[in-house]
Parts: sequence; C-alpha cells; structure tokens
Amino acid sequence: MKLDNDLKKQGEHNGHLNEAQNRLLKKEAISQADANLFLLLRGDFEADVQEQIIENYKLLAQYHKNKKAQKEVKVTPKEGAELTIYCDGACKGNPGKSGSGLALYNGASKPTLLYGAYQAMGTNNTAELNALHKALLIANDAKSSQVSICCDSKYSIDCITKWAYGWKEKGWKKKGGEIKNLEIIKESHALYEILKERVQIKHVKGHAGVEGNELADRMAGYAIVERNEAYEVYGYDEVEAVLAMDVG
Repeated sequence: MKLDNDLKKQGEHNGHLNEAQNRLLKKEAISQADANLFLLLRGDFEADVQEQIIENYKLLAQYHKNKKAQKEVKVTPKEGAELTIYCDGACKGNPGKSGSGLALYNGASKPTLLYGAYQAMGTNNTAELNALHKALLIANDAKSSQVSICCDSKYSIDCITKWAYGWKEKGWKKKGGEIKNLEIIKESHALYEILKERVQIKHVKGHAGVEGNELADRMAGYAIVERNEAYEVYGYDEVEAVLAMDVG
C-alpha cells in the first residue's frame, strides 16, 4: 500500500513529521504494519524515543505472530495420498471484511474444511491469494503426494504461475505502478517453484455447483462471520448442511 496524503496528515504533529516517519515515507510502498507504525510514531519525540517506539512495535508484532502460530491448525495429509484442495476467498465490500476457506479431498469419507485469514480491511484479491497460499502450504506438508489445487480466481493463479516470473526478473517491479499484494505473491510463488513438479494449480468456475468450490466459498464467508485470523478446522456431519449455510 502507499502512504496517501490523508494518512500523512494524520501522522503530523504540529504540522511536522519526525525523522523515523520520514524514513518510512522514502519507501515506494509500505505494509499495513508500517502504516500502523507511522501513526504510532506521531509526536515530537527525541531520536532515542522514536527508536524505542519502533522496537516496542516490533516486539508487539512478534508476540502476536507467535500467538497466531500457536493457535494455527495445521493439516498434514497422509503421505503419498492423492490430494485435491479447493480454495476460495470472500469479501464484504471491496475493500471490506474478508476471509478465506478451503476444502481438502484425500479419499476420506468427507472433505476437511478450513476457514481463516480474516482481515478487517481486505479485498477480493487478498482473500483469494491468502486461500491459495494456504493451499500451497498444505501441499508442501503433503510430502510426495500429487496435489491438485482448484481456485476460481484467475488473478491469483496468474500472479503465482505466470506474471511473477517477469516481475521477479525486473526486481519485483512492473510498468505502470506497484504490484499489489506483493509479499504474499512472493511467498506463494516461491512455494510454487518448489512444488510445481507435483502440484497442479487449476482454474475452476466459481458458483457453478462444483462441490469443493462451494464448500470453500462457505468457509470463506464463515471466516468473516467468526473473524478468524488463524485457520481452524470446521466440524460438521453432512456436506449438505454446509452447502446450505447462509453466511451472507
């Protein structure tokens, strides 16, 4: 994201920005975390106080990252089993509240369903990319398995399997402006490069009655309802009951 004029104005104290804030402004694009830090640094602070605020913020961010990692549910499919993963994202407004969902098929009597990656201010594209990234992580854990990842977002698929190669050659830049969602694209592309010999990413038409896609869609909507940042397994008895869910 970029620091727009409104955010810059909010960060000013008595019409000025401090040294640490100006360092952040030198970046062409910054993360949401850096935007938060930019506002936390608002004030006429001495240089050592500015640095302490930065260190405290990093400490807090690491704390939350560790807590999230402890809560995160990992699904490790049976080694060698053929695996199909449907992934989908949802967003209420664009931007707006977003979430991601997955449905995993590996020969069990019913698919494993996951929901998570809630963002208070996400987009359709970030939700889809988050879901695809999680699918790649699961594929990475499924050692020696052949994996099919089914996604209804052509944007996400093309970012990871096509466009990323050109962007990477140009130092992760493109003509005409910034590459949106760059960090997760980088992470997902790196995983894809490792896995592409045994992982296929396929496009599936959304809202066309494909069971796995419909289940992933319900889970993405449920992640928004539950506001789950970490992924959790959804417990259920009948697929039909999940398909009948009203998640807005």
